[in-house]
Parts: sequence; structure tokens; C-alpha cells
Amino acid sequence: MDIKLTSKIILEKEFKKNFKGYNVEEVDSFLDEIIQDYETFEKVVAQLREENRKLKEEIDTTPKKQTVAPVNGTTNFDILKRLSNLEKHVFGSKLYE
Repeated sequence: MDIKLTSKIILEKEFKKNFKGYNVEEVDSFLDEIIQDYETFEKVVAQLREENRKLKEEIDTTPKKQTVAPVNGTTNFDILKRLSNLEKHVFGSKLYE
């Protein structure tokens, strides 16, 4: 994704003039606004690129998240199932009333 125009290219652009052409002052005024926008876009793009670079660097330097292996083959599902069975045993049918 290449940007074809820069604020400098817009500033230096010259148009041919003819008898029934556009008002030169209006065109210049409009081009001045476009140049200001391009300068703003260039600053924003530079800031975003820098932020993106920093975030990528942060990702590369941050330790990877370690996953906890199930102890003795026990998974969360097994633990929840055991907990449910214990609740049934301790509270009996009162839990489900």
C-alpha cells in the first residue's frame, strides 16, 4: 500500500492555465487545505508505525504464557465433576430443591 502523493508533491504541483480555467486562488486555497491534511496524515501514520513497532517489540520480549499441565491426568472437567459429586454427598437433595 503505497501513498502516491505527499504534501511536497501537492505543494509543487503546477496546473496549465487556459482562458476558461479554474480560479487560481480557489485552487491554491484548496490545495493548501489538502497539504495540511496530508501533513497531519503523515504525522499520524508515523505515530502509528512507531506504536506498532513498539507493540511488536513488546510482544517479542514478553515471555510466552505458560500453560499448566494437568496434574496426574486431572482436568478442570474432572475437578468440577468431583466437586459436584461432593456437593451432592454433603448437601444431599437439599441442594437441588
